[in-house]
Amino acid sequence: MTYRIHHSRQADGGVFVLSGVLDSEHAERLQELLATAATGRIVLDLKDITLVDRAAVRFLARVQMAGAEIINSPEYVRSWISAETDGQ
Repeated sequence: MTYRIHHSRQADGGVFVLSGVLDSEHAERLQELLATAATGRIVLDLKDITLVDRAAVRFLARVQMAGAEIINSPEYVRSWISAETDGQ
């Protein structure tokens, strides 16, 4: 499964552009990157995500609830994240 993370730093934080399949293993790797690389505002750009698994949706919901901004999310992912956060 192909997965890529492109990180760019900005004055107020960092942008992570994700592409490919986001599964639990990739979500763990992204969590590590967020913990070490990002200070300030965090933006996750999901425009090139092709598939996510349930663990990844839970991860995205937690990150969003912690203050990260998720942009360019496929509609099905957005609805799954909303369903996950509504259950919290």
